[in-house]
Amino acid sequence: MTLAIELLTAALVVVGAIFSLLAAVGIVRLPDVYSRMHAASKAGTVGSGLLLIALGLHALDGGTFMRAIAGVIFLLLTAPISAHLLARAAYAAGYTLSPLTVLNEMPVEPGSATASGSRSE
Repeated sequence: MTLAIELLTAALVVVGAIFSLLAAVGIVRLPDVYSRMHAASKAGTVGSGLLLIALGLHALDGGTFMRAIAGVIFLLLTAPISAHLLARAAYAAGYTLSPLTVLNEMPVEPGSATASGSRSE
């Protein structure tokens, strides 16, 4: 049983590290602030969550595992909300979308920063 838990922990660490690496690559390579925020919030949350679950399994302690699960739930509840609010603030401040963006569903209000001019990164 211990070998199975060790293998599962190792697999979770490797997959979590890959997701964290993809989040870091997305922050560096993606064209605009909105795409970068998406990569950081989604892939970073999955990577961190998998690493926390691996930590809880490796400890072989029920209390530690429950704290790790609580941390994963907290990440899943807060990371998407904070990324959404940061993206709305960036849009209101006038950060432009990438020319590769296909659809912009945010309304342009008269007198807003995006209506009068745009701000580059």
